Amino acid sequence: MVQITFIDSRGTARTVEGEAGSTVMETAIKNGVPEIEAECGGACACSTCHVYIEEAWREKVGEPSPMEEDMLDFAYNVQPNSRLSCQIKVREDLDGLIVRTPDRQA
Repeated sequence: MVQITFIDSRGTARTVEGEAGSTVMETAIKNGVPEIEAECGGACACSTCHVYIEEAWREKVGEPSPMEEDMLDFAYNVQPNSRLSCQIKVREDLDGLIVRTPDRQA
């Protein structure tokens, strides 16, 4: 299992375990992480699973695809480290990943 820490907009950290091959969004939903709505269920058709990748993890997580960048246009308060958690596959090399959630989803 891969440990992922979600830090909400109030600064509360929750470390949960994700299964390799699932997505960061699926991991959040399965573990009841607040501030992840995931209205489209992971189809990259909305921006309600928007997260901020901690700077130390950005290179390892990688850049968004063109389709994801298009969806991020609809997200609230997009930053250079913004990603849609439905598009990040949980992998063993992401063990310890830290993401932050915005105070609202678009």
